[in-house]
Amino acid sequence: MSQEELRHGPGLKYSIREGLCLEQKPEPCGMVIFGASGDLAARKIFPSLQGLGQKGLLPENFFVLGLGRSPMDLAGLKSRLPGLPNLYYLQGDYTADSTYAALGSRLKELAAKHGTKGNVIFYLALPPGLFHDVTHQMGKVSLLDQTRGGWSRVVFEKPFGQDLASALSLAAEIRDHLQEPQVYRMDHYLGKDTVQNILMFRFANSIFEPIWNRTYIDHVQISVLEAEGVGRRAGYYDSSGVLRDMFQNHAMQLLALVAKEPPASFAADCVRDEKIKVFKALKPFDERGLAERVVLGQYRGYRDEPGVSAASQTPTYAAMRVEISNWRWEGVPFYLRSGKSLRKRHAEIAVIFKHVPHSLFSQLAPTHLDPNTLVFRIQPEEGVSLTIEAKKPGPKTCIGALTMDFDYAEAFGEHSPDAYERLLLDVMLGDQTLFPRQDALEETWRFIEPLLHASLPLRSYSPGDWGPEEADRMLESEGRSWRQP
Repeated sequence: MSQEELRHGPGLKYSIREGLCLEQKPEPCGMVIFGASGDLAARKIFPSLQGLGQKGLLPENFFVLGLGRSPMDLAGLKSRLPGLPNLYYLQGDYTADSTYAALGSRLKELAAKHGTKGNVIFYLALPPGLFHDVTHQMGKVSLLDQTRGGWSRVVFEKPFGQDLASALSLAAEIRDHLQEPQVYRMDHYLGKDTVQNILMFRFANSIFEPIWNRTYIDHVQISVLEAEGVGRRAGYYDSSGVLRDMFQNHAMQLLALVAKEPPASFAADCVRDEKIKVFKALKPFDERGLAERVVLGQYRGYRDEPGVSAASQTPTYAAMRVEISNWRWEGVPFYLRSGKSLRKRHAEIAVIFKHVPHSLFSQLAPTHLDPNTLVFRIQPEEGVSLTIEAKKPGPKTCIGALTMDFDYAEAFGEHSPDAYERLLLDVMLGDQTLFPRQDALEETWRFIEPLLHASLPLRSYSPGDWGPEEADRMLESEGRSWRQP
């Protein structure tokens, strides 16, 4: 018998039913972290491993071997992972044969000591320029050969290329030593609870899926807004820009979760197959009407950032109108925007439904009534809200918008874990559902790449604004407007 707990929030009450937990504990394995002395390991990987350990979700037989160029004693590593046992460190050059000979010997020793059966995860928290050298070296000493007993999985951090050609080249290099089931491409947005909840919301409930189509939905807005500028990432960012940094990966993945068809099952490839269908259905950008569909911007002062060219034409903001040519979505615009140095840090997906076809209320046209809006808040406060029209209290017939809001932290009494926790656990479980597949990368590069070379004006906007005015006009020309957090 399920149990219910009644929770109260500001102006609302709701019950939380004890649900079904689908988690399983990973089998024994070890994890080798390349770049263990670096920033990513310190900020994301180590805290997430610690969080999994505190929740009892790490394998019973488990070890962590850090590998880095910088000298670090075991005490230094333990200070980064307090409370986690079985920690080791190996210093070495990522391109030297001697490093991989030592790594192979150490892994055999640790596998025997901790009973991990030869199962190992290699996390490449490294610049993409090193991916080929590292996988090549590991392949030379058979660290990636799964016929030796046990499995090997490799985690790669983005970017996965700078354009389609480089993405294909990287894929070819990886395929020399790895099969696709061994490859885990990290996109941390897919590990966020609210992003995962889109799948649960759509396919574990019967209310919304029948109206999840062009008949009832007017448009969809996907916003990933950042308040900070480029900061310490200026050197990388100036060679990439917002289209490579946000749109080719995060924004396209979010769009696919909203737009894809129900998969045959929740198996990884079934879920990812449906994403591919969305990417293949994206209407290509046409140069003739490109300025009406895409706005690029750069915040004032960007060129003064340390590491940025004084003549930089790198966009720090983009907004675009995307169309999906299929039976479900034909004619429904998807508006995507992302940028840096904006007024507020906020990421959300908003599904705006059509106005009622006819108003029964005198003096009120259908357009006087706010459209129903379903919002998935991704950050900083994760949650879901639904706006409907309702009668206000009193003897008169007064109608106003009512928002029913669900907040993860308030409802469950705890904040969502870092996305890396979810994704690291999935790597240990061998679940690739939340990791982009190579064919998806190729399709999204094909879609975005024309914008990298298009002759579009670079609009200026002030730090602390919502972006260039031209992005507002793009929606206003169609009788719509951006939602402002």
